[in-house]
Amino acid sequence: MDTSLPRETDAIVFDLDGTLWDTCETCAIGWNRVLDRHAIRFRPITADDVRGVAGKPHEQCIRETFGGVPEPQILTLIAETQLEDNRLVAEQGGVLYPHVEAGVRRLSARYPLFIVSNCQAGYIETFLAWSKLGPSFRDFECWGNTGRTKAENLGLLIARNGLRRALLVGDTAGDQAAARECGVPFVFVDYGFGVCRDADRSFSSFADLTSWLLADLRA
Repeated sequence: MDTSLPRETDAIVFDLDGTLWDTCETCAIGWNRVLDRHAIRFRPITADDVRGVAGKPHEQCIRETFGGVPEPQILTLIAETQLEDNRLVAEQGGVLYPHVEAGVRRLSARYPLFIVSNCQAGYIETFLAWSKLGPSFRDFECWGNTGRTKAENLGLLIARNGLRRALLVGDTAGDQAAARECGVPFVFVDYGFGVCRDADRSFSSFADLTSWLLADLRA
């Protein structure tokens, strides 16, 4: 595996959940509130339930988690958990992974930064406001805005911003597949939600990732 960073890299695109932060505890509270509000019979949702489907489009997360629930109630859950998640995350936030805040600020001084996610509309904006990292990112795209796959949304970001040599940083095999489909290098962070084999590069901390991405400045 080549451990060097191509000097021609012109942008870094980040996945969000499992890469920059974790909101599973907060989202579990929101999903339970929707269950209670509509008296939907189901067991209490835990953060591990949310974590088990994290990284997938929101509708898929709900359908996989609430198997056996009648379709009308599934549709209610899909619609209202999106709103409840955004509302609660705006109030309570999530957990930024160690060194993300400082690392993103350092990286944004060197590279244009972007976010691509399978999340619902409004969720990335909530992250940017709560984390106060909004000025560090140039653009973003998500499933909730377009209804498209992560690969398609990554392609939209690349085309819209005229990127020629971007790389994607993520935490799941789905992220890797999106990168491969778009023909960009994939950097895996193993502290998140997924497992990935054969990434172009892997890191166990955001600090190490940041150091690697900035190494060419010290050369």
